[in-house]
Amino acid sequence: MSSGLAARRQRALQRARHAAYGSGEYVGQEGFMRASEILDLASRAGVSPAVAVLDLCCGVAGPGRLIARTSDCYYLGVDADPRAIEVARQRAGGDCRFEVNRVPPLPSGQFDVVLLLETMLAFPDKVTLMRAVSSALPPGGRFAFTIEAGHPLTTAERALMPAADTVWPTPLADLSGCLQHAGMRVLWQQDCTEAHHTVVEALLPRLAAMEREFGAGDPSLRELLTAHRIWSHWLGERRVRKFAFVTERTG
Repeated sequence: MSSGLAARRQRALQRARHAAYGSGEYVGQEGFMRASEILDLASRAGVSPAVAVLDLCCGVAGPGRLIARTSDCYYLGVDADPRAIEVARQRAGGDCRFEVNRVPPLPSGQFDVVLLLETMLAFPDKVTLMRAVSSALPPGGRFAFTIEAGHPLTTAERALMPAADTVWPTPLADLSGCLQHAGMRVLWQQDCTEAHHTVVEALLPRLAAMEREFGAGDPSLRELLTAHRIWSHWLGERRVRKFAFVTERTG
């Protein structure tokens, strides 16, 4: 794909997401959380001025930059993709810190709040991840995250889902065990399934229109549309449920 065509497609995708998420609700995120949900979760986790926040798997940090801008916290975003971190640095304009880092391990030091938004799904080993998060928090520190709750994918489901090696739902009972072993307790949780299903449903016709505009021969766009159709089905049928959590490291 030429650079000009890629830029046109990216602009079209941005317009599609702006329209699907609603007025003021799209801030560069790639998951299904709206901006208002992101800010609500950060507030419930106690993000405020001078609070040290570590944002894991931040990507280009649309949600992270929103949180930092509205809370005046001390923000550090980490991601394994150096290109995403470079974009995040350019867009933040020096108001946030960023590091290229594969998680786990986590950056050294302790933080008041650790965030993991719309990326828990990519970790098959959630026990090791949560132990690493716990070690980065002092007693009373908070871990705020979203999770896709459900039984592991079947072989047939993996065959249909693009990038299935990053799709690892977990039952809520297993999540509770992970948190307990990591020394964390739940302060707040919310079922986001219906809200996120609404976002996916709003995105689908716009992605289909993009496929017609740019051609079905674009494999990345085809995979994006396929994945969203599967997520629409899973969320609609409650095969997978979405939750937001705020947890606290115990003493």
